[in-house]
Amino acid sequence: MFAISQLLYLGCFLLEMYFRSLRVNRVDMDDPLPATEAEMPFIVLLYPVLRELERTMETTFTSLAKLDYPRSRYRVVAIPNSNDSETIASLQRLTTAFPFVEILEVPPTTDPRWDVVWNAWDANPKAYWWHRGKRAGAKDLPPKKTRQLVYALYQIAETHRDKTNLTIDYIDADSCPPADHFKAAAIGLQKYDVLQARNVAGNLNASLAAAFHAFDHMTWDGAKYGHLSDPRQPFWVLGKGLFFKVDDLIALGGFHPWITIEDPEVGQRFWKNGKTLGIIDSSLIEEVPETFSEGITQRKRWVAGFFQSLGAPLKEMDFTFGERMRAWTNFLPCMSLWVNTLGIPLGIWAAWRFFTGDNALPIWLVVLSVFNIIAFTVLMVGLYMRTWTRTGLVLERTADRVGYMLMVNPIFVMVWWCVWIIPLTLGFVMYLKDSGQVWQRTEKIDANNTLVRSKLDQYGVLRHDH
Repeated sequence: MFAISQLLYLGCFLLEMYFRSLRVNRVDMDDPLPATEAEMPFIVLLYPVLRELERTMETTFTSLAKLDYPRSRYRVVAIPNSNDSETIASLQRLTTAFPFVEILEVPPTTDPRWDVVWNAWDANPKAYWWHRGKRAGAKDLPPKKTRQLVYALYQIAETHRDKTNLTIDYIDADSCPPADHFKAAAIGLQKYDVLQARNVAGNLNASLAAAFHAFDHMTWDGAKYGHLSDPRQPFWVLGKGLFFKVDDLIALGGFHPWITIEDPEVGQRFWKNGKTLGIIDSSLIEEVPETFSEGITQRKRWVAGFFQSLGAPLKEMDFTFGERMRAWTNFLPCMSLWVNTLGIPLGIWAAWRFFTGDNALPIWLVVLSVFNIIAFTVLMVGLYMRTWTRTGLVLERTADRVGYMLMVNPIFVMVWWCVWIIPLTLGFVMYLKDSGQVWQRTEKIDANNTLVRSKLDQYGVLRHDH
């Protein structure tokens, strides 16, 4: 068992080395903007919301009000469900203070305004979920974020048929972009087809659970994700703070409505059809769950969506066997966290046997264990250095940054990585049961109100965190 755990760890480190070998294609903010304002992309920012606190949306709109981009070249469109009367009422009140915010209510799929979607899917074989499978032709789309995005995408395309460079960006209810968010898009879209901004949690010190949840983003969004921009590697998007041209996604069939989360599948579809990804280093501020139960609920949805995206969709998109294997490597770092539930206790047992002089391990296994310990140490040192740098994006006081680093010390983090077995198991069960169709939303509590408002007066604070 100990040998198996060490071989699994070796596989994890080899996978890490593979990711590190991939280059990161960043948007260079020193590159010039398009020559004239008319040549800048016309950006429609979609804001899907469901039973959100009014103050959470107000914080996001406060950040959007500071966007440094020509006002004639963008729209901000909130897309609540038409039966979400409480959120709609809050949005209507907020538009008096933020008149740039528009409201596009998403009607039931029985409404004739959905015909533009059905007609487009009828004519597009790349909308494979509509043409094949057990839900072919099903119009009763599940009531979640993806359905709102599907409706809004086609409505926006119809409204702006005359626009060239029509671009979509969408964010979550709590996402607060930096002032240069759209400017980064105008620069990056001259070189890349899809852009993805990084994210950073603003409430990382709110609780031990929040610290761990934020550390997941430090590990993935802040460190590893950027390597997916290498054209050799199938990429995912992060579900917020991304840009793409409307015509590009409509040509590929829009969003897949029957997957728990839309992010991995739509990214894979972009990649398979030759679209390139650029990374925007300017980070959106978001909030993470402050309780373990909320975090596990959120992560089990992610896991279910990862499994769903890496199954039948890859075959439908004609991924070759080699491409499917590379797509799976995006999920393996997360999925391999279960190895810790086996490896940590066995490692403690082996160390105890060694120090008591009762060590019967063969020499090759001792050498492998030493190599794994060295590789783990090197990787963790690099990760903690990166994490320390990124804490400076949202924490000004050194004491606060030190406090966070103490909460995510290696021992606590290893325990947290063992706890990941829970969402991994629950998410896999969701995948087997084909559940996750209803939006199990993560409650937003406006955790970053004070932080965001202070950052807005410091333009550029969230830029260039290379």
